[in-house]
Amino acid sequence: MVIDSGVPMSLFADVVESHADHIDFVKFGWGTSVVTANFHKKLDVVRAANVDFYLGGTLFEKYILQERFDEFRTLCQAYGCRFVEVSNGTIDLSNDDKADYVKRLSDDFLVISEVGSKDQVKSDTMAPNKWIDYIQSDLDAGAVLVTLETRESGRGGICRSNGELRYGLIEEIFSSKIDHEKLLFEAPTTDLQSYFVRRHGADVNLGNISVSDIISLETIRLGLRSETLLDFEPGFRDVD
Repeated sequence: MVIDSGVPMSLFADVVESHADHIDFVKFGWGTSVVTANFHKKLDVVRAANVDFYLGGTLFEKYILQERFDEFRTLCQAYGCRFVEVSNGTIDLSNDDKADYVKRLSDDFLVISEVGSKDQVKSDTMAPNKWIDYIQSDLDAGAVLVTLETRESGRGGICRSNGELRYGLIEEIFSSKIDHEKLLFEAPTTDLQSYFVRRHGADVNLGNISVSDIISLETIRLGLRSETLLDFEPGFRDVD
């Protein structure tokens, strides 16, 4: 998942047209779609490239905070969204209520939910069993993919305030019965991208990839960058 933070139209078109083979989704980050001039032109670009898209979960949270859920649904329908994101990373919305929104939206869309808080204190104190419970709850409610939160800065969610991954948390999630193919790990930094490719394989679902890192990530997936080169050469893998 590549995140568009509001890059200019010409750059956006060049990126998508040049790298569409490496992109499954473009997420129009947070509420950028609301203030992007000629936003429909960006939608035309992703559709022409057969790339799926969705709006940032923070925009969903804004509508929920203002008690305008039906208007959010109408907005997504007007844009022709196949996918929508449901999150509670910022607002005070219980995970049970979030799962209920997942279920309600699943009648009309393919729902990608998000687990994890943007608040660093909440992130650091959220126990692994809670993460697993919330992920499973969203999947049971109809989510087709569950995103594990990490802010574009590489902090919050599954990362500590210094950007370090919560390795124990990730191992407990991998050790659970959750289908790993239904997890999308936000990994905006090279260190995070390399770790997940080495830990889970070249096809691991990664998100919050900047428009400038698409090719870099592809080389990580293929062992064409130093971080993973030896992992793809028989007999040279450094097993942790």
